Amino acid sequence: MASNSRKLIPFLTSIWLLFIAGSFSLSAQQAGDEPAVDTSALTALGDDYQNSILLLRNRFRIDHEVDEVTMVFFREFGSAPVVLVRPDGSKIFSSQAEKNNVEWYDDDTFDMIKIKNPVPGPWQAVGQVLPESRVMVLSGIELHADPLPAVIFSGEVLKQTAYLTNGGKPIDYSAFREVVDLSIELKSTNNPNFDNFGAKDELIATFEDNGRGMDEAPEDGVFTGQFNLAIPSGEWRPVFTVDTPMFSREQIDPVIMLHPNPVVLSETLDDGQQGYHDLHIDVVRDQIDIESLLIDGKVRFPNGDIQNFSITEPSSEARLHRLLAYEDGLFRVKITAYASTTDGRDVILDVPEYTFLGETGGEESDEAPVTGGAGDLEAALLKDTPSMPSVQLPPEEPGMDDGTMIMLIAVVNGSIILIGVLIVGFIVWKRKKAAKPAVAPAAPQATAGAEDKEKKPGLLAGLLSKFKKKKPDSAEKK
Repeated sequence: MASNSRKLIPFLTSIWLLFIAGSFSLSAQQAGDEPAVDTSALTALGDDYQNSILLLRNRFRIDHEVDEVTMVFFREFGSAPVVLVRPDGSKIFSSQAEKNNVEWYDDDTFDMIKIKNPVPGPWQAVGQVLPESRVMVLSGIELHADPLPAVIFSGEVLKQTAYLTNGGKPIDYSAFREVVDLSIELKSTNNPNFDNFGAKDELIATFEDNGRGMDEAPEDGVFTGQFNLAIPSGEWRPVFTVDTPMFSREQIDPVIMLHPNPVVLSETLDDGQQGYHDLHIDVVRDQIDIESLLIDGKVRFPNGDIQNFSITEPSSEARLHRLLAYEDGLFRVKITAYASTTDGRDVILDVPEYTFLGETGGEESDEAPVTGGAGDLEAALLKDTPSMPSVQLPPEEPGMDDGTMIMLIAVVNGSIILIGVLIVGFIVWKRKKAAKPAVAPAAPQATAGAEDKEKKPGLLAGLLSKFKKKKPDSAEKK
């Protein structure tokens, strides 16, 4: 009996300790602001060997205290959505999700499933789930982004990094970047004292983890956004957003001040003597260190020619670049400035395009300038020699446009054709007139022949006339 009581005491002690631990975890969960669902709510069943067996793969247990769970299953590209099997053996298909109080989003590579009041116990996901993914429970997605600098400028190109946590733990699974979209918007405070008063919300960057652009390494869990703040200056409120097919999270930062672009451009036009326009590049000295300024620019001349230039020499003076003034018209200048702020922060500034109208200076002289040499002696001799009286030429008429030229050609061609038709008609008429007298004399003969035909008696009449003539002769013979 004593031996049995000795065995019973440790057993009761362990049960009591488990009860105290369970009560402590439950009270800690209830003490929070909201019940956070972490990955401990789901427990994978079986070891690696059992999970490699098809019938036992992707099995997990849902705790009885879970009111809602959102899971992500990563599967092979283009495969069919998974099928969930409840602890009682009943199945949930993606096509029947609404009937089972389940939200289901299926993509080419993953399924995101939200279940309210799930049945506690062992569940299973049947499908072509990737072996390394198993099941991922989303319990508290949070975005952690570095705060923006206190002083930023309109047109600044800025790099920003961020990472995600799930239940307070960093997400290091690379496939998860296909599930979420990370972005940052700037919302205007609508302060009427600044240029961005009434401005719409500006999406200034999306975060990527693909190793492109300013992202240092692909699929390392660190998302990088490249901002180009080509927006009006003023007060803005940054809003970082995490979007998934089923929910979104926002991180709102304090209001920041976006200062105007600190690079200032001006020009000095050619006076007709130098043959160059001078382009001056300066900065706001109390914001940018002029000694650190580097310039990479491009100039488009009025005739369309493009010239690239760079200024890398450090100086305490404004930078100067000379543009050849060989043609009048509009000059377009686009530069990117690299510098440091007065507090030592390196910045890249995309400066708005600067334009100016270039004109050659000076007035044209009526006489040719004297440049020295043999030509000057010849000019002087010609100047002293009496010249022939000049002939005043009529002023040159302005050239005609294409429409007038086409009309003139059509009129000339039409006139030529009309004159040709008139000449041919005149010749034909002349020939007909000349042929009429030759045919006229033959007309009387034809008339006479007709009269002779009319005078000729018929055959019977001729015989009777002959008979009448012969009859008197016979009487005379008697």
